[in-house]
Amino acid sequence: MDWSALRRRWLSAPLLRAFRAAMPTMSQTEREALEAGTVWWDAELFSGHPKWETLLQTPVPTLSAAEQAFLDGPTENLCRLVDDWRITEDWHDLPTEVWRFIKEQGFLGMIIPTRYGGLEFSALAHSAVIMKLASRSVTAAVTVMVPNSLGPAELLLRYGTDAQKTSYLPRLARGEEVPCFALTGPDAGSDAASMTDRGVVCRGTFQEQPNVLGIRLTWSKRYITLGPVATLLGLAFKLSDPDHLLGDKEELGITVALIPTNTAGVTIGRRHQPLTIPFQNGPTSGQDVWIPADWIIGGPARAGQGWRMVMECLAAGRAISLPALSVGAAKLACRVTGAYARIRTQFKTPIGRFEGVQEALARMAGTTYLMEAARVMTVGAVDQGEQPSVISAIVKYHLTERMRLVVNDAMDVHGGAGIMMGPRNVLGRLYQAVPIGITVEGANILTRSLIIFGQGAIRCHPFILRELRAAGDPDPAKGLQEFDRALWGHLYLILRNATSALVMGVTNARGASVPVHGPTRRYYQRVTQMSAAFALAADMTMLVLGGALKRHEALSGRLADVLSQLYLASASLKHFEDQGRSAADLPLVQWVCEDALSTIQEQLDALLTNFPNRAVARLLRILIFPLGRCTQRPDDALTHQVANLLLEPSPARDRLTSGIYLPLDTAETVGRLDRALETIVAADAIRPDTMTPHTAALIRDAASARQDVIAVDDFPQSSHRPSP
Repeated sequence: MDWSALRRRWLSAPLLRAFRAAMPTMSQTEREALEAGTVWWDAELFSGHPKWETLLQTPVPTLSAAEQAFLDGPTENLCRLVDDWRITEDWHDLPTEVWRFIKEQGFLGMIIPTRYGGLEFSALAHSAVIMKLASRSVTAAVTVMVPNSLGPAELLLRYGTDAQKTSYLPRLARGEEVPCFALTGPDAGSDAASMTDRGVVCRGTFQEQPNVLGIRLTWSKRYITLGPVATLLGLAFKLSDPDHLLGDKEELGITVALIPTNTAGVTIGRRHQPLTIPFQNGPTSGQDVWIPADWIIGGPARAGQGWRMVMECLAAGRAISLPALSVGAAKLACRVTGAYARIRTQFKTPIGRFEGVQEALARMAGTTYLMEAARVMTVGAVDQGEQPSVISAIVKYHLTERMRLVVNDAMDVHGGAGIMMGPRNVLGRLYQAVPIGITVEGANILTRSLIIFGQGAIRCHPFILRELRAAGDPDPAKGLQEFDRALWGHLYLILRNATSALVMGVTNARGASVPVHGPTRRYYQRVTQMSAAFALAADMTMLVLGGALKRHEALSGRLADVLSQLYLASASLKHFEDQGRSAADLPLVQWVCEDALSTIQEQLDALLTNFPNRAVARLLRILIFPLGRCTQRPDDALTHQVANLLLEPSPARDRLTSGIYLPLDTAETVGRLDRALETIVAADAIRPDTMTPHTAALIRDAASARQDVIAVDDFPQSSHRPSP
């Protein structure tokens, strides 16, 4: 008797019908977004049994000699050229010489291959350049990062015709073309399917040639970085073909074209003011603009494929630029705030010794360690050929949000010195700029509540995408056979994860097999336990809610937080290994893991508390928390250890803040703080019984340095508007 045939007929076939009925409706743009990119370590976490050996054997990303030279040379020089106070307060733009330097040195062509005249940098190098620039000037960092992220160059490299690449890439690499990419409009932000920008395929006259196949376009876009000064516009629009000049379909869908901004009917030039951070950003519009169909990126054959193209580019680009900017800001905030907290005294005590301030410093240091770990591991995956769509959403969301937390803590520690704007204040503009990263390349609220878990559940799960494809297979017999294989594999996975979660919950994961020994071993075991718990909770949530899960954004967001924390903790553990397991860095990785595990526990508890099916919630609570909640946040002793890493010069402090711009000139705020910190720490170590003329002079220098550091900018009354 063929038991598999009986199973398919009497069990799998009815379940397939039920599965099809429960499947959520999905737009074409949603489907293309879900299928974009690749899966990597996120799939291991979704399995419930992550293969740590695979992660730890992943090569440590390193810079080439040419990339390191570019960081030490042109990038360092660009930082020296930038006067961020004058840029933001007086000029409201990068000065002409800085624009010229950016173009001539190839900053706009970092991702373009050398055969087209570009630098052909790795994702790690691209990230390192943006990180260093961000520690000097957000305006300069954004100006450089946009042409190297989602935009004409990347779209051309992936999808352009040979003629398009040959024409545009050399000019983009040399800075002769300034690109922008226009996607967002008044009615379409995260919901790109709602865009009202339209193109109609038609024939017309172009460069005195009649009957040329082309497109008549009308659009209105906003929030377009580099839009006011762009010479080359990448434009996303909906394309229709009423006369069937390109084929049988009338509505072709979202399409992407390259349009020189001097084309008749294109309007650019006006500017937005993004929180007074004066990178070039503004609206663009076009009315009845006629372009040849050959201006579609990839030619007419790519008509209607624009959304998939954008999503595939975004999967990698979102993993690099904004995370790098966020890490640069966090590292700068850590370095200057730790120094300031050691230098600034109240009640004859450095404020960094007060426990309330130490809590803030520990959060800053631990969070920055986590951010750097996630940045490096993610760009390393990109350089290995991955296009990690779910992971890119995780790092975009969490690193921009973590930057907000770090900068807020830094402002609290600096107090009045943080809010008095002027050349001395390096935190004020970072504080103003924080929401910019939160809103672009996918609004963070939607990224958390809809994308990370919503996309991850389908893309990363070992079986769900197979089940969906089987359910949509036009061949009923083949579809049922594939669904049967996926379904029973899926059910076995649920049973295995339920067993693992229960056993590890009872034993506190002490028997979990992991390839690491030493002080971090328990964290590997606990992350393994939480991976099994997450996989079980995710499966049961999808099983119970089905398509209705789209409407339960709070539940989806909590599962997204768990998946994200698992990834961030994994990255931090790998980072500790990759950096040589330094004992001085151990408090940082301990703080990160304990904070992450506590957050996972809290979010799983909230998920179960709010789970619609109470019987299933009670069962899951028994399986996941058989002994109750047992993870605590970092204790006071660990908090003190982590905070103290920021308060004195040390190799650990230098590792934590490596890669940012560190001017040696004491006329610069960062240079002044670093020099004062060294002087004050040395002076404080002097014992009264060892006083000499030299040590007395050092003490006087320290007192002078302290007063210089705590000074803030002030301005004559005439430089401000008179009071009413």
